[in-house]
Amino acid sequence: MTATAHGGRRTGRPTLEDVAARAGVGRGTASRVINGSPRVRPATRSAVERAVAELGYVPNRAARALAANRTDALALVIPEPETRLFAEPYFSGIIRGVGAELADTDMQLLLTLTGTPKERRRLGQFLAAHRVDGVLLVSVHGADPLPGYLQQIQMPAVLSGRRTADETMPYVDSDNAGGARLATEHLIAGGRRTIATLTGPLDMYVARCRLDGYRQALAAAARVPDPALIAHADFTEEGGRRAMAALLERRPGVDAVFAASDVLAAGARAVLREHGRRVPEDVALVGFDDSSVARHMEPPLTSVRQPIEEMGRAMVRALLARIAEDTTARTQLVLPTELVIRAST
Repeated sequence: MTATAHGGRRTGRPTLEDVAARAGVGRGTASRVINGSPRVRPATRSAVERAVAELGYVPNRAARALAANRTDALALVIPEPETRLFAEPYFSGIIRGVGAELADTDMQLLLTLTGTPKERRRLGQFLAAHRVDGVLLVSVHGADPLPGYLQQIQMPAVLSGRRTADETMPYVDSDNAGGARLATEHLIAGGRRTIATLTGPLDMYVARCRLDGYRQALAAAARVPDPALIAHADFTEEGGRRAMAALLERRPGVDAVFAASDVLAAGARAVLREHGRRVPEDVALVGFDDSSVARHMEPPLTSVRQPIEEMGRAMVRALLARIAEDTTARTQLVLPTELVIRAST
């Protein structure tokens, strides 16, 4: 539809002034209705909404954002290489949750990987210019300078997970230590005697928590954790393969393994098969995440479920609350985990 200006000159798209004129109200009143202000009489609101529908008016989001000193955009930053993004179901789950929570908002989402120094420098320049209203930061390593930089430039941000137990930034996490305890207790209850663990990278608090949970369960059962049964890895399938191979070389009599992620467990499962070790008859195996990897493994993998998509949703809610300066909203949240038992144990 083509709008007509007051002097009769034809213009391209309907303007806010056209809406106000059609509704018989001032420009400010029309603006308040379109922006959802409650300080408008119902009859006036109806008149403006009818004018919007008749004219086919579409608000100029760029102008609105500029006037409010906003970009109406968020960045989802994953400081990992592209190979990990597509190999680990955890990241796709977070992205689905974030996208679902943003679906009914006007916010745009920018997905950014910072696996190289060049990518990190480019992101720093982008954020310094405040090209987004806030940042969702996933997979944070302890030495990563980005969280501190975000605080320095006063950029609202929410972390997926924590850097330490005393994290000062807003975050959404899961009960990693509790989930690891559940997994290890299940293996103990199944009569397993030589229970090992494959850890994630210990510069990440999430990996340290899962190792702590494993140790806590053993201690509660009056078992002394054996350092030779702790194999350090990263959250990759190849890391799981290497760690499991090293573990079998040190302790060939291992009869149970708690892997700190499903992807790690997949790597461990491949090595166990190569060594002729049956799961679960010879070695019981438990993972963490309850991802599609767990469900499609042979045999299906017992795994600790963390609500990954809900974590993504909760991160968005916390970040939008920070941007809106809502001091009543919870911006530090730990979600529960549960053990899903399948054939691998």
